[in-house]
Amino acid sequence: MILFFAWRRPRFGGRDAGRPAPAAISRLVDSTFFVWALRATGLLVAAYVAWAAILGPDLLVNPTFGVVYVWLWVGIVPMSLLFGPFFKAVSPSRTAHLVLSRAAGLDQGRGLAPFPERLGYWGASVGLFAFVWLELVYPGNQYLGPVRLWFALYFAVTIIGSLLWGSRWLERVDPFEVYSTLVAHLSPWARRDDGVLVVRKPLYNLAHVSPGPGLVAVVSVLLGSTAFDSFRSSNSWLRFSQQTTANVALLETGLLLAACLIVGLTFAAATTVGVGDIGPSRRTHPAALAHSLVPIIVGYMVAHYLTYFVETGQETLILMSDPLDNGSNLIGTAGLQVNYWLSLHPTFLATTKVLAIVSGHVLGVIAAHDRSLELLPARLRTTGQLPLLAAMTLYTFSGLYLLFGV
Repeated sequence: MILFFAWRRPRFGGRDAGRPAPAAISRLVDSTFFVWALRATGLLVAAYVAWAAILGPDLLVNPTFGVVYVWLWVGIVPMSLLFGPFFKAVSPSRTAHLVLSRAAGLDQGRGLAPFPERLGYWGASVGLFAFVWLELVYPGNQYLGPVRLWFALYFAVTIIGSLLWGSRWLERVDPFEVYSTLVAHLSPWARRDDGVLVVRKPLYNLAHVSPGPGLVAVVSVLLGSTAFDSFRSSNSWLRFSQQTTANVALLETGLLLAACLIVGLTFAAATTVGVGDIGPSRRTHPAALAHSLVPIIVGYMVAHYLTYFVETGQETLILMSDPLDNGSNLIGTAGLQVNYWLSLHPTFLATTKVLAIVSGHVLGVIAAHDRSLELLPARLRTTGQLPLLAAMTLYTFSGLYLLFGV
């Protein structure tokens, strides 16, 4: 409530905010060598993992599972927070699009036709849901066949789509790029409209998330799937799923969909019910405020996956040295041991989880309040925000309950 009285004008709207990055960093980041070094790294890692996925054993000792479910999915958060939209820089799909476009003489940005803007982020939301369903629900998610098929379809959709509709397709439809770019808006790195690399306060960056159709669906899948993963790991659900004669995969599919829909519907209602009749812009309120859920998503991801990322991520690094399970030590990590320090310090871990969720909630409320000051008329700037504040509080307490109370 302090924000309502102490924060009476929007502060994060300036597109020229921030100071130019140090010259040495700008020269490095903008250099052709650095750009192609990142592209080459992305291709090399993708090729190495593809080799393991195709020729390696169909067992959990294959590093493919750790790379996909830990390094890629969970690792997007810390990498994007630290370095900005890193996936865009290393994406194999982007590199393939660049090479194929040049070979075919196509405009990289436009492709064969303009991207249909009405599609917005809907493609990314479908891709994200398909991935979390594979990871969290599909009974065969620990076999290589389904993982290989999923990524074959992913590369086909992203590369063919980018040739048809240009790089805009990747910005709006590639689930991992959209996810990384959203989280990167909480990093200190940004580009001004003139292309200059700048250092900004993260909330200034967050205010420049590009809204569009389907953005609410994207954040709903990210938050809803993490909540679902917490629930399915609970003792109550584990007991039920072991005793029931029903199709557990079908039940979990319904629960995953329900969790995403609950987030999306409550957010849409909270961002429209209190604003009254302010014309056509009322329909765009949910998308315009969707960026405020990004800190909550990041906080919940950190709280839920921290131990998994640190410990299973180390296991994956060890397995990467022996992708064919034949005793090799190709990158020199086979002899390493996993450090279980986090698991051995439960008080520190619990405190970190609570701080992550609460910090995400506070930053989300600040971002929503600042944007509401831009969108709402003066007479609604207090009452119009109360439903969204209630919804965010619900997400936060639900997250804490699922982590500690189920």
